[in-house]
Amino acid sequence: MKKQTIDLKKYIREIPNWPVKGVNFKDITTLLQNPKVFRYTVDQMCRPFLNQKIDKIVAIDARGFLLAAPMAYKMNCGVSLVRKKGKLPYKTIEREYQKEYGVDILAMHQDAVKKGDKILIVDDLLATGGTIAATIEMVESLGGKIVGMSFIIDLPFLGGSEKLKKYNLKYLVSYKSE
Repeated sequence: MKKQTIDLKKYIREIPNWPVKGVNFKDITTLLQNPKVFRYTVDQMCRPFLNQKIDKIVAIDARGFLLAAPMAYKMNCGVSLVRKKGKLPYKTIEREYQKEYGVDILAMHQDAVKKGDKILIVDDLLATGGTIAATIEMVESLGGKIVGMSFIIDLPFLGGSEKLKKYNLKYLVSYKSE
């Protein structure tokens, strides 16, 4: 029996000039609303990592949370959160990073990753790589070993996947240009 493939681009809504002029936002809420497509997406994001021992999925605020929780359940591992500065209640470590349209600060609890933990980083989209680079710095500063990264979308024309090519990057959809 042949496994079914789903064209995820059909379920990703594009919003031009949002949140700022010149950005063509990839909205995954339409993908999440369809149970069959959401299940397929989670399964495909997990697939390359199922035969590896993952201790924790590090999920990036906020769409990464929606993907990491069912992935962690399927892979029998924990979830650690990366949030915007000021959103976590315990002692944190922080990193500043450059987004496509501004500067921001990410934080994670200082005990979210233990030395030697095997980490899978999860988010919905890889663009310039700033968010992921800041996350990598925090994970590695806590002693985590990054096994890979899993995304729904890659925007290679923004350079993130090129900057992070030494890591095991997996994505389901690529938009070659805008």
